[in-house]
Amino acid sequence: MRSMAPPLSSRMQNVGEQGHMSLLGHSLAAYISVLERERLRKLTTRILSDTTLWLCRLFRFENGSAYYHEDDRDGLLKVCRLVIHTRYDDYTTDGFVALSSRQPVIYQSAACRPGLGQHLCSQLGLPLSCLCSVPCNTMFGSQHQMDVALLDRLIKDDVDSGKLPLLLIANAGQCGTHDRQQLYIMFSRRFKGTVEQHDAAGDVVIRAAALCLKDPGTPGAGHTDKLGRLKELCVQYGMWLHVEGVNLATLVLGYVTSSVLAATKADSMTLTPGPWLGLPAVPAVTLYRHEDPALSLAAGLTSSQPVEKLRALPLWLSLQYLGHDGIVERIKHASQLSQKLLDHLKKLTYIKTTVEDELNSPVVVFRFSQEASAASSRCSAEGSFGWERELQDSLNRWLGEQLAQQVPASGVDVVELEDEGSCVRFNPLMTAAVLGTQESDVQALVEKLAEVVPLLSSTLRLREEFREEVYRHTSLGYIEDLSWPGLGVVRYEPRAEELDDSRRQLEVEKVNSELLKKLNELDSDLSFSTGPEFGPEKNCVFVGMATEDLDVAELVNTIASLGRDIEESSKCSLGVPVTSSSSFQLLENMTEVVRRGILEAELELQKANEEKLMEEGVLRQIPLVGSVLNWFSPSQSSIKGRTFNLAAGSLDSTESTYSTKAQAGRETPPTTPTFSVAQRLPGVFPRQRLFRRSAGGHDTLSETSSVGLAEELSLKDCSRNMSTAENSIELSQMSRQESPTPAESTQGEGDNDTEGQSQVDKASEAADSLR
Repeated sequence: MRSMAPPLSSRMQNVGEQGHMSLLGHSLAAYISVLERERLRKLTTRILSDTTLWLCRLFRFENGSAYYHEDDRDGLLKVCRLVIHTRYDDYTTDGFVALSSRQPVIYQSAACRPGLGQHLCSQLGLPLSCLCSVPCNTMFGSQHQMDVALLDRLIKDDVDSGKLPLLLIANAGQCGTHDRQQLYIMFSRRFKGTVEQHDAAGDVVIRAAALCLKDPGTPGAGHTDKLGRLKELCVQYGMWLHVEGVNLATLVLGYVTSSVLAATKADSMTLTPGPWLGLPAVPAVTLYRHEDPALSLAAGLTSSQPVEKLRALPLWLSLQYLGHDGIVERIKHASQLSQKLLDHLKKLTYIKTTVEDELNSPVVVFRFSQEASAASSRCSAEGSFGWERELQDSLNRWLGEQLAQQVPASGVDVVELEDEGSCVRFNPLMTAAVLGTQESDVQALVEKLAEVVPLLSSTLRLREEFREEVYRHTSLGYIEDLSWPGLGVVRYEPRAEELDDSRRQLEVEKVNSELLKKLNELDSDLSFSTGPEFGPEKNCVFVGMATEDLDVAELVNTIASLGRDIEESSKCSLGVPVTSSSSFQLLENMTEVVRRGILEAELELQKANEEKLMEEGVLRQIPLVGSVLNWFSPSQSSIKGRTFNLAAGSLDSTESTYSTKAQAGRETPPTTPTFSVAQRLPGVFPRQRLFRRSAGGHDTLSETSSVGLAEELSLKDCSRNMSTAENSIELSQMSRQESPTPAESTQGEGDNDTEGQSQVDKASEAADSLR
């Protein structure tokens, strides 16, 4: 069977030997079901009793029974039926009529799984008024735990109203969310008709509803309710206590926190060993204590059918294979992964963690904190406003998505907490055994986090500066989109006042689409996109995350210039006349580039003469001696010239040009050297991305490249269409290839003095003709 298994990737389940044992159990269950009835009964009874005994010992649940079920909610449902049968003696014969005398009430934490209470009421045939959701603490204690004092008041009010408190559902690290509007509806239905009669009850309703609206619960944080205090309340009012949650897995460890250890005193608990141990197709288990087997049979917790007992066979085989040490090692490994990540997160000052117990926390919840990142003063001053919360939530959602994509074996996900907002959750108890998470994955997660968080900090700091820069350009419009995790959203507004609304909308779409294409062609670290697929804003440019050295002013100027050039080119294609201001400015910039190129050419020629003097020596410069020396030993100097490129606005060596001529037999003209966009930008040096602040150096190149980005991009097209000017001006100084005569050598010194000046004059004449 092992050879038939396909190769698995990191995103698929890490099905090991214990996983194959679990799958084998399903096949054996089908085979055993056809055995003789008596042998089948004995075998299934042994399997069921052994599995139940092992689980009760592992999770410290003494004198318990077990119910195995596929749906993890089914165990709680059967427990509710058991409690109803226990508290209502006539329920078996009278049915729902027996409940009319005293309406049952099921209490659940506001941090329970979404839809759990509605599912129970639907399956039990109870109205939603029988369900009471208790909010979490708001003033005292942890804000992620059930408010015990408020629960006590609610129970007393129900008893005074003639209702019967039936069951309480508590959490031990439960993961889920709850709808605040749903809670308000529940409270309204529950206290309908009683508020006017009892002032105390009305006060409870108003306060409870207000607390629900303020904090409906944060189950994603993995916190545990005060199970010891809740058990005391249940004993006081004769209620059944049921506990569920991922933290129950830590009961198998040698050291267990007191908050989780109190779960062993509950009346029932639901376990999910499948994800905890990495076992596929393993049923969930509900452990419960009850002395009457007849009522357990009536509630459906036990069955007389031997085939029903075979549900425990896959789990029986897996537990046999893993053994006690193997089970404890897997749970311990998951807890150690959480502790390792928590230790690393404490060293990151810009990360805020939300954990219940720092020494033994199985679930780690963290988020990017704006205060810790020392963001802009405006953000700090307006920290209480909702826009900051929404913006940080979008950044943390992006952070969680990036971590999940880059390190899939970590199993991180994004959760929504009421007080903290969007957070990233690391829950290895539910994912480590399935994904095969190791310490190296945690280390990779920390490294990726250290790499991404500075981007969040710089983006949040530069976002306001980007907004102000956009407002300085009349042709640009800033779009406020707090859900976009990036620098911001901008739209170019064409100056087409003569167009109607429909044609103007088409023009806006066309210009911004072309603008986005041009921006993506640039050599920069920024990402430009159209935004979310189903976002409300269209025909915009969404700018992504920004680094610390981003030059926001240059970025916005580039966007405005590119948009203006696209708009003017669009007018030209439609036959609309274009103003000559931009063309005149372009020629002025070309003239400035040529002038600076001439000055740089003079320096290059002077430098070349000095290098020639150092290379040939002083003797060759003496008229008579130099000619004789050149006649005996001719100088083998290479041709050193300079090419001035109009499109690039810079000088380059002519060695590649003359080598190309020599290879082609002087039949093809020299090609104009091409330069990347980064080489043609002002202040951007070779191997440096666009829109970055330069620290210094390369002043000469920065001065000779004083043309704007949009003009530089259009300069190449302009120079290609200039039929009256050559593409480049060659300023070369060539040494003689033959030995000079004495007469020629006497004039050599004068020629050397006037050669550079004549070349400069030619370049000046070319510049005047271009002008």
